[in-house]
Amino acid sequence: MQVRRRSPRVLAVATLLALVACSNGASDAPGPTVTPPGEPSVTAAPAPAPTPAPTATVTLSVVPSITTTVTSLIDGLPSPWGLAALPDERVLSTSRDEGTVSVLDPAAGTLVSVTGPGADELASGTDHGGEGGLLGIAVSPSFATDGTVVVYRTGADGNEVLRGTFEPGAAVLGELTTVVDGIPKASNHNGGQVAFGPDGFLYVATGDATDTGAAQDPESLAGKILRVTLDGQAAPGNPGGSRVWSLGHRNVQGLGWDATGRMFASEFGQNTLDEVNVIVPGGNYGWPEREGTLGAVTAPDGTAFVDPVATWPTSEASPSGLAVLRDGVYVAGLRGERLWRIPFAWAPDQSPDDGGSPSAFGEPQALLTGEWGRLRAVVPFPFKATDPDRLWALLVLTNETDGRGSPSAGDDHLLRVGFGTG
Repeated sequence: MQVRRRSPRVLAVATLLALVACSNGASDAPGPTVTPPGEPSVTAAPAPAPTPAPTATVTLSVVPSITTTVTSLIDGLPSPWGLAALPDERVLSTSRDEGTVSVLDPAAGTLVSVTGPGADELASGTDHGGEGGLLGIAVSPSFATDGTVVVYRTGADGNEVLRGTFEPGAAVLGELTTVVDGIPKASNHNGGQVAFGPDGFLYVATGDATDTGAAQDPESLAGKILRVTLDGQAAPGNPGGSRVWSLGHRNVQGLGWDATGRMFASEFGQNTLDEVNVIVPGGNYGWPEREGTLGAVTAPDGTAFVDPVATWPTSEASPSGLAVLRDGVYVAGLRGERLWRIPFAWAPDQSPDDGGSPSAFGEPQALLTGEWGRLRAVVPFPFKATDPDRLWALLVLTNETDGRGSPSAGDDHLLRVGFGTG
């Protein structure tokens, strides 16, 4: 077991910078930038969509300094990709290249391989190559009664979403049923994230599969975020009755929601800017006409592209997994080898402790820079109330064994990243 403690990072001392006004041009600064979320480019159908954050300048409250304590709980994971929490505080993890699912027990530091007909199908029917393979995994909010687990994998004819019944005691995955198939695949940009939203429906993040024009094609499943039922149908309230919830994405691999139901997604840029977006129904996020805050402002039909709420140079992020905690959004960086924190900025009369809602975003902060290499996935993790100064925690997967890292002894790791006050 490895433990590392990081010195406090002061994020603010009195008042954060006021919310940056929306800009259509590139920033001269090399570091991360924050812009307010834009408006959806397509009229939203009736659906449980949150109100976008305010775009006017706001006086923000103090964001406290934090410390991080990192412990490697499980070592030697091969090409880990997906991570999903089970109700008993264990987690399911996928191996992209081996096509296997494992049960990881953070408390015991153990790994159990999943067996059964579903596991056999994943191992034999998954097409491994480039960025394809066995990718995201999600546990149904009704898992306690139905045992449903969903996976995203690259198959012979394209990327697809499958579901099966999982028996946690025996670590057995039953036969698989197709939820969504025909998602375009390629050696790169396969997307791959699946997550259940607070509305109970399944959200699926796809990549453009290197066909940039497909991201703007409403008839293609590439370059989209889908919102579907477990039968693969368009969820009620979707824009135009389509399975497409949002479009204009290059390669989304992180999805998460805050306590208000606001949806976030992390997205790989091409050469210049990676981004985090607030996702709204029918929103067009601009790719390939727009990368981050660069490029066209509107689509050819005149509808406005939605601006990201944070961007980074691609060398500092390459964002994959995303998790939302009570204090902000956390994003795992691959090429950037760091954990990005986009803190919620609270109005002076609000705080996360009294149930107030975040009014804007503070300046992103980089954590764990270069300490554990490439970071792939993040999920919120329960913490003990008796831990001194422990406010929240994450489980984080490193990703040095995916062919693009420089693996060393022990890679890859399941990390517990604890946060406390400075």
